[in-house]
Amino acid sequence: MYASRIQKFCQRLSEKNVDVALVTDEDNIYYLTGYYDYLHMEFGRPTILVISQDENSLLITPTIDLNTAKASAKVKQIAAWNDGMGHEWREELPKAVKDANFVGIEPDHMPPLVRRYVDNLLDTRTVCSVSSILADMRMIKSAQELQLARDAGQVANAMMLAGRAAIKDGVPEYEVAIATSQAGTRKAAELLSANYEDTDMSPNTHFLQIMASGKEITKTHHRATTRIMKTGEPVFLCFCGMTNFHRFKLGFDRTFWIGEIADKSQAAVYEVAVESQKAALAVLRPGITAEAVHAAYAKVIQDAGYDYPFRCGRATGFSFLEKPQLVTGDKTRLEPGMVFAVDGSVTVDNFRAQVGDSVIITKDGYEPLTNHPKSLKDVII
Repeated sequence: MYASRIQKFCQRLSEKNVDVALVTDEDNIYYLTGYYDYLHMEFGRPTILVISQDENSLLITPTIDLNTAKASAKVKQIAAWNDGMGHEWREELPKAVKDANFVGIEPDHMPPLVRRYVDNLLDTRTVCSVSSILADMRMIKSAQELQLARDAGQVANAMMLAGRAAIKDGVPEYEVAIATSQAGTRKAAELLSANYEDTDMSPNTHFLQIMASGKEITKTHHRATTRIMKTGEPVFLCFCGMTNFHRFKLGFDRTFWIGEIADKSQAAVYEVAVESQKAALAVLRPGITAEAVHAAYAKVIQDAGYDYPFRCGRATGFSFLEKPQLVTGDKTRLEPGMVFAVDGSVTVDNFRAQVGDSVIITKDGYEPLTNHPKSLKDVII
């Protein structure tokens, strides 16, 4: 799988007359080689994948992660570097690009530390972006990736059910986060044990639970706190970061109320959010443009008298955000094998409602990956 991806990437490099590419985005490195180290640049240690047009591949990575690289990286050569020794990660780069007339980089995904060095190293050569090549390659998912998406959906559904069950009057938000993390981890472990041979892949969720309750509901990416939830309050659960099974990401959101809706005006806002997602899903199919899906969703929201909304959704995969986006200006035509998170959302001064699900585009529509009731009566716990 990884060899065929590198081969396809090299074919694209040849078409663009790019002699060598320096890949620095951690998700693209994983996509091409199967290598990941969880930390990447968080501790200031660059990992760089060098791929030449003739399919030679060199992984430059810290010595501290060398054993992991040897076990997982499907590359022809690994060059390990250690803190403070020689030229560290810079050691191999001059040799890797010395005969190249055209060098491809990922301008928006290259750490500034690396970019400064590369700019000086390649001062007289033509530098171009290979970001679009990789983004286009990753748009249509393989059969293996689509199975990952389906399994990620199972993990997401397990987390949502556990989160819903934990939402009660008098319970602090963090208890919901504990419940969702445990449920997601157990479901992921079950799937990994039954269907996958990669014993190094962790089933544990490793993202802070996005949730908000009561008056904090308008904070879109609020994290679980010690706040005590109360009857009549709205509660928002989002799994757009936690749904990360075998590194495959999905989006999934729901808004709930505890016992009753204390502020009756919130019900009407919620209904519009649901209808806006319904409108987007109704037009979701191959051939339609990404921006047309957003337009269908936005029309429902604006026709109801609310402000123009943020994007309707985004493609997902091994990254949280992939190409295309369901937003005005993105004219990409949808194709079977694309995976999207599709939202419906309305925000007012003291309340916001959001529902979101992930889907696979099929030859005649879409296949849902996440599933949880969203009718008003079903979201009052």
